[in-house]
Amino acid sequence: MEQNAKKVPGPSKGLLQSEDLYQYILETSVYPREPEFLKELRHVTASHPRAMMATSPDAGQLMALLLKLVNAKKTIEVGVFTGYSLLLTALTIPEDGKTRLIFIESEALPVLDQLLQNHENEGSFDFAFVDADKVNYWNYHERLMKLLKVGGIAVYDNTLWGGTVAMPDASVPEFMKPGKQFTIELNKLLAADPRIQISHASLGDGITICRRLY
Repeated sequence: MEQNAKKVPGPSKGLLQSEDLYQYILETSVYPREPEFLKELRHVTASHPRAMMATSPDAGQLMALLLKLVNAKKTIEVGVFTGYSLLLTALTIPEDGKTRLIFIESEALPVLDQLLQNHENEGSFDFAFVDADKVNYWNYHERLMKLLKVGGIAVYDNTLWGGTVAMPDASVPEFMKPGKQFTIELNKLLAADPRIQISHASLGDGITICRRLY
């Protein structure tokens, strides 16, 4: 953020202004192109008590586009809820593509370190999606910068943390405060990382798209 930057008066060009507008996007551009398997999984997940953890369909649509743009064949996924993003990846990459899924968060760092021990894995992955424990996002990022090829994409989910990153602490529910701080620190680190080109998109709970430059 620019120092001493002034807020420009007028309507915001960023965040959606209403639920109706969001529904318009979903019903016009997202749902008609959503594969039937993903649609069924989304409907099943909607009844889950923690359904808000699921990848939003509009974020998923962008991920599918990114996978195609980089012609991804070898991917990593860290963390999974009911599997929307994993199924989306499987449906998008070629039949001979491979996804390395790390389901259990406590195993994620050791598995990534194990992958790095095999030097053939360095710079060999096309795409990574991370939706896991926020305290380790930066640790995942450091490892993914070695595993991704130059030009590869890493996508981090929940980088707006329910909007709390822009809220005063007094307005943030107690259980969300640790995640808020981890997310703010991550966003600062990603914004300052010269190894990547980034786009912080206000889709779902916020996704940050990182393209490895070197």
